[in-house]
Amino acid sequence: MSLSWLLETDSKSLRSMNGSRRNSGSSLVSSSSASSNLSHLEEDTWIMWGRIVNEWEEVRKKKEKMLKDLVRKGIPHHFRAIVWQLLCTAQNMPIKDQYSELLKMTSPCEKLIRRDIARTYPEHDFFKEKDSSGQEVLFNVMKAYSLVDREVGYCQGSAFIVGLLLMQMPEEEAFCVFVKLMQDYRLRELFKPSMAELGLCMYQFESMIQEQLPELHIHFQAQSFHTSMYASSWFLTIFLTSFPLPVATRIFDIFMCEGLEIVFRVGLAILQMNHTELIQLDMEGMLQHFQRVIPHQLDSGPDKVITAAYQVKYNAKKMKKLEKEYTTIKTKEMEEQVEIKRLRTENRLLKQRIDTLEKESASLADRLIQGQVTRAQEAEENYLVKRELATVKQQSEEALAQLEQAKATIAHPRQQQPQAKGAPRYCEESVLQLERELVQARLKEAESQCALMEMQDKILEVEKRNSSLPDDTNVARLQEELIGVKMREAEAVTGLKQLRQQVRDLEEHWQRHLARTAGRWKDTPKKNTLSELQDELMSVRLREAEAQAELRETRQRMLELETQNQIHSNHLRRAEQESRCLQECVQTLTGQNKDLHVQLQEIKRRQAEIECKSKEEVMAVRLREADNIAAMAELQQHISELEIQKEEGKVQGQLNHTDSSQYIHDLKDQISELKDEVRCLKGPRGLANQTNFDGIHIVNHYVGDNGSYQSSDEDAGKGPGLPGAQQRSGGRIRLRPNIPDTDSEEEEEEEEDEDEEDEDALRLSVPQSHKSTTV
Repeated sequence: MSLSWLLETDSKSLRSMNGSRRNSGSSLVSSSSASSNLSHLEEDTWIMWGRIVNEWEEVRKKKEKMLKDLVRKGIPHHFRAIVWQLLCTAQNMPIKDQYSELLKMTSPCEKLIRRDIARTYPEHDFFKEKDSSGQEVLFNVMKAYSLVDREVGYCQGSAFIVGLLLMQMPEEEAFCVFVKLMQDYRLRELFKPSMAELGLCMYQFESMIQEQLPELHIHFQAQSFHTSMYASSWFLTIFLTSFPLPVATRIFDIFMCEGLEIVFRVGLAILQMNHTELIQLDMEGMLQHFQRVIPHQLDSGPDKVITAAYQVKYNAKKMKKLEKEYTTIKTKEMEEQVEIKRLRTENRLLKQRIDTLEKESASLADRLIQGQVTRAQEAEENYLVKRELATVKQQSEEALAQLEQAKATIAHPRQQQPQAKGAPRYCEESVLQLERELVQARLKEAESQCALMEMQDKILEVEKRNSSLPDDTNVARLQEELIGVKMREAEAVTGLKQLRQQVRDLEEHWQRHLARTAGRWKDTPKKNTLSELQDELMSVRLREAEAQAELRETRQRMLELETQNQIHSNHLRRAEQESRCLQECVQTLTGQNKDLHVQLQEIKRRQAEIECKSKEEVMAVRLREADNIAAMAELQQHISELEIQKEEGKVQGQLNHTDSSQYIHDLKDQISELKDEVRCLKGPRGLANQTNFDGIHIVNHYVGDNGSYQSSDEDAGKGPGLPGAQQRSGGRIRLRPNIPDTDSEEEEEEEEDEDEEDEDALRLSVPQSHKSTTV
């Protein structure tokens, strides 16, 4: 590659960015010429890229790592057109010479391209005006490629890539670079109608998210936020529709050098940068975040996201493994779809067969019903004919009886004629009258006989018709046998006629032969020889007739065998139909069995749920019982504490006479309330009928005439008398019945020892009063 060609190409690119070349794109940034205002760093960058372009083949082979680093830092916009062509080896392509010819042809995608051109970079000056030079060259490149690759044709996302190329270079070079990108950078597979490569990219990208950002992946799945909802445009347009144009161009520089790997890296880097915000949003919020927030995050420049992208882990071997897994999954899905299509086809054919069989069944049912109706009508006609016949027979019998009576009447006058000679005139008139009656009777008899014959003919005809009607269960078999019998009868009649004709011919020949042989002895030897020949001919004809008769018999037997064969085949067909019906019944029963099995499983599951619920209820009841028991124990403890407090207060002398009574009343009220609560708690457990508890029942009453006050247990009245319990000594009150009270210290010590042994006996030291308290 010569330096002059590179400089010429560079100048063409500069002119295209200034808008001086016809049908060329505009520059991504303003095309101000390089002047002295450029910094030394920019000058060094220009010089370095100029050397790289001049020594491209050597740099590409020996300094590939350095070239990748420079591309990642960004290609100067003045060198971008040349470097892009060099990176994808799109210079000097033979298809460039066909470009002008392709523009003269007509593409089937022209309407779609025209419709989408206005949507491509609608805010960019080069493309926003309708029917501008930018829209025209974009239409030309898209049309030319749709003619070159008719399988892909035109896809909407590809217009953004072509538009970016047209911003950097003329349309011929942009067309060549786009062809190279489609062929060598997997874009063609992405833009195919099936978009199988896009599905693979989505699968690989989702696997990377699951591995490196598991929390975000779980959040996406919980919100039903699929990868294709936000990442499909990243792969189809290389971020040109998602990010600001300067950022997308820098990413496109790296894409030209390294391929689709940068799309995976940048996409995952963006998700890492926005991980915290995305975790807190729902699906609608995440869509708004991807459309509005993320593009503005990169307004400051692409260096941050590119740096984060190359910190992302990318394993090429694992991507190959994921590609194999995706291929396997898709193959299984295709096989399942093929199987589903096959089953649907079989189902459709079976439905057609079912419809046909239903139609045949309906026609057979109609025929059967029609036959039954016909038989019912004929049976009714038969019944009417029989009634008419019975009437005619009755009339015939009456006519016969009248005839016999007339004959007897005629015979009676003849017997009496010799005795009645005196009245010949009367006898002649009687005879004439009887003869007329006889004639009329005979006429009636003849008419009845005629009617009887007609009725008998009708009966025979109806019986024949009834006999000709087949049985309901053997309609088809009888029809087939009837057809076979008629065929055999027709063949037999035809053969019989032919045989009779042959017999008549033979008889005629035989008669002529006998006539000739009768005068043979009178004929000459020559005539005798002729007659012998005629005899031989006659014998030959006889043998021929016998052979024809045998042939006829053989044919007749063959027809019978064919008829039987046809009948057997019909039987086999009916048997096959019955077997198919039985198979359908078996399938139906199998389906019902499966349904019943499913119902049984459901019933078992419900039963298990009911058992679990019952166990939970039992546990709840037991817990409530335990709570009640604990509450009862607390109340008992409270009662005992109150009693101890009461007794301690009495022992310490803290209560005076009036205060002691009031305090005792209060304690009694509290004890009764606590006992009521205890009874309520014991009620659900069956303890409501128990009257005694571990508490103490107190009854206050006055003792003696002096009005002394006493409090005792409810059962104290049932025990022995309590006179000793009311003995007083020095103002001291005994709380234990039948215990002597003395003033000596020894007795007090003995009493104290006894009180320690008996836990139920208590002492209270109070001022002397006329009342005593016993517990």
